This record gives sequence, structure tokens and C-alpha cells, in this order.
Amino acid sequence: MDIYLNFKAFQAAASAGSFSRAARELGLAVSVLTKRVNQLEHQLQVPLFERTTRKLTLTEAGRRYLERARPVLADFDDLLTGPARDANAIGDVLRIKAPTSLTAFHLRRVFDAYQDDYPKVRLEIVLMDRAVDPVLEGFDISIGAHWHATFAGVAEKPLCPLRRILCASPDYVARHGQLKHPRDLLDHACLSFMPTGNVWTFQGRTGAVPIEVTPHLSSNDGQMLVDAAVQGRGVTVASTYIVKDLVRAGKLVPLLPDFPIPDLWIKALSPMRRATAPAVVAMMDRLEAFLSPQPPWDV
Repeated sequence: MDIYLNFKAFQAAASAGSFSRAARELGLAVSVLTKRVNQLEHQLQVPLFERTTRKLTLTEAGRRYLERARPVLADFDDLLTGPARDANAIGDVLRIKAPTSLTAFHLRRVFDAYQDDYPKVRLEIVLMDRAVDPVLEGFDISIGAHWHATFAGVAEKPLCPLRRILCASPDYVARHGQLKHPRDLLDHACLSFMPTGNVWTFQGRTGAVPIEVTPHLSSNDGQMLVDAAVQGRGVTVASTYIVKDLVRAGKLVPLLPDFPIPDLWIKALSPMRRATAPAVVAMMDRLEAFLSPQPPWDV
């Protein structure tokens, strides 16, 4: 158990950023916690922290060991506490990758409510929009709009379709004219979402119509592109949860209604070894209840 206790002390110190705060959280003397971290560094033969009088910072080796240790410690905690424990007593650390705009608009409410009901679970929410392999990048749950990405050793939970439309401001359309076919985009200022790339695919009567655009503006932040579209700076493909109210208010207008954009699918991915952990199951259930069978923004 010594190596387990040493890793628990290391994890607590890394999360708290201080030996004294970590010791208080674990109910230990500072000297005991410090000794355990020192023992772990001796066992691993690498420094895990850079120590100054004011700051405790993980080394590169420390960051790598922390990412690998989190799921292992959580699994061991599950074994120690057993499957019959009270759901309200679930304690864990969940590292979650979530989409930036979707979290700001909607998922933050799910995370807030989850922590109200599971106060012993600590959440680490990392906002990014690219596809992530949760096994390789150390996430317990990866939420995203997946199109081609598939990963080995991962449990998938489909949550809901993600509808998107092509849109621009009325002022932009008045200045540059209506689009009649996706190929007309080649003559327009396109605002491109970097995670999905510069090939915009539409559905025509005879099949898919892919168009490779040359962006006037590219960003990994969907909200930034929508703001630019509202300002009349160009045409963008945007998720309905971002633009629904703007279309209703007349600030954006849908384009090419005869060439719809195929839906993406929002999924939650979890490493197989973590998929049955009580804290992970509880979060997956919350996400499914919130988004399935129809997301709230499409009601």
C-alpha cells in the first residue's frame, strides 16, 4: 500500500498546488505528505515537482506520471470501496474533454448539477473542439461531435445529432448576392471552423457535394466565426445551438436550403477500463438525460 499512498499524496499535492493544502485535504501532517512524495520520487528516480518557497510546479515527468496515475488510482479506489457503496458517496477525479461553445451554452449546467449531486467528485474540464482519443490523452470522458474518428479500447455513447446550417448576415447577402449552389462559395468570403476543415460538404439531390473553400478567416472557436458572420464579414457553417436565436432575430439568414449540411453526431467516449467507474457512469447518464433523444436547443 505504500506506493498507493505515495501516489495519492502526489496526486493531492499536484491538484492543490501546495503540500500544506494537500495535507489538509488528506488529513495528514505536512511532514508525512512531504515524506510520501519524496519516497515516490526516490522510487521513480525522477523529480516530480519544482519547489520554490512560493510555488509548487509539476515537472514534465510529473505531468506524465500524473496523467497515467489518475485513472489507475481511481480504479484502485473503486476496488477498495466496492460496488455496493452509496451513490451519493461517490468520490473520484474526472478529467473531461468538452467542446468549447457547447459547454459555454449548455453543458456547463450539466457539470454544475452533477457536482451539486456528487460533491466528492472533482471535475477537470478541458475545453477543446478537436477529436481526442481519451486513452492516449488521459481523459475519463471525451465529449465531441465525431465524424470520422474511431479509437481502440474506447466505449462510445451516442448522445444526439448536431445540426448545422450555412448562414450569413442579411447585410452580407445584400452586398454579395444569394448563393444558388455550393460552388458559389468559391467567390465568397468563407469563415471556416478549423477542427472540421476547409472541405464543406453539402447534400444534393444526387449525393454529396464537397467544396474546398479558401477561408477569409479560420478559427478553432465557433463563436468567433458566428460573431464575424453577424458583423457581415462572410459566410460560415455553424451549429444550430449557436445560431438559432440569431436566425430568429434576423441577424443571420440560412443559405442554400436545397443543399443541407449532413448532421454530425455528439458522442461521449470513455476508456474501457474507466467506463464502469461509478463517477463515469453517473456523468454519462446525466449527459444522456440532457441531450437524448433530442437536444434542448432543437426542441
